[in-house]
Amino acid sequence: MRTALLQSSGRPGSTAENLTVLDEAAGRAAAAGAGLLVTSELFLTGYAIGDGVGRLAEAADGDAADAVAETATRHGIAVAYGYPERAGESVFNSVQLISADGARLANYRKTHLFGCFEREHFVPGEQPVVQAELNGLTVGLMICYDVEFPENVRAHALAGTDLLLVPTAQMHPFQFVAESVVPVRAFENQMYVAYVNRVGPEGEFEFVGLSVLAGPDGIARARAGRSEELVVADADPAFLAASRETNPYLKDRRPGLYGSLA
Repeated sequence: MRTALLQSSGRPGSTAENLTVLDEAAGRAAAAGAGLLVTSELFLTGYAIGDGVGRLAEAADGDAADAVAETATRHGIAVAYGYPERAGESVFNSVQLISADGARLANYRKTHLFGCFEREHFVPGEQPVVQAELNGLTVGLMICYDVEFPENVRAHALAGTDLLLVPTAQMHPFQFVAESVVPVRAFENQMYVAYVNRVGPEGEFEFVGLSVLAGPDGIARARAGRSEELVVADADPAFLAASRETNPYLKDRRPGLYGSLA
């Protein structure tokens, strides 16, 4: 499945403007033959917007979700987008996957919150593995800091995830995560990982870009630079199957030795 990574911080503080940016990117991605477009973390509202997080948060089936579904349907492309999700009195840092026909396929709430800012504004999710079937692949959802916990990604591998989508807000000086950790996660878990970052200054943060689609061989199929960019690459199920056949990591595990990890 051809996958497009939208490396952009959008227009922090304006859901309407970010929906416009998303629509334009969906058109370009579809024209390039992509079946899936993935945004950065909290793309619909912005990341470093303080109390605006709570003010702009919406339900998973709210107006913004309807607008994304309309974009997906019009361009014939699935969309995974980051947004603040309101559920009752709680706000979650979430990512939702919408199919090319506008159906809501999956919604994931970030389980590992990073730093004081996120802990102040969000409640952590409790479901580590969220998946959906899309164009012949099992697609998993995760957000930013979550991918830095090997247990999280291994849980997806054991559940059969083929392509792991990771909207992120990776900031300086942690660019080694995009450069090194993510390709290693893809290799050791035998999956594709799409890690899609924000870019440039925002509030007190400096986002580093470097979005990547890493393959099960640990090699980047596409990597963005340090500016706003749309990059496209393929997640190939045939290559994935061949890689899993030859790589022994998952077959050579000895779960009986790992009880202390829990």
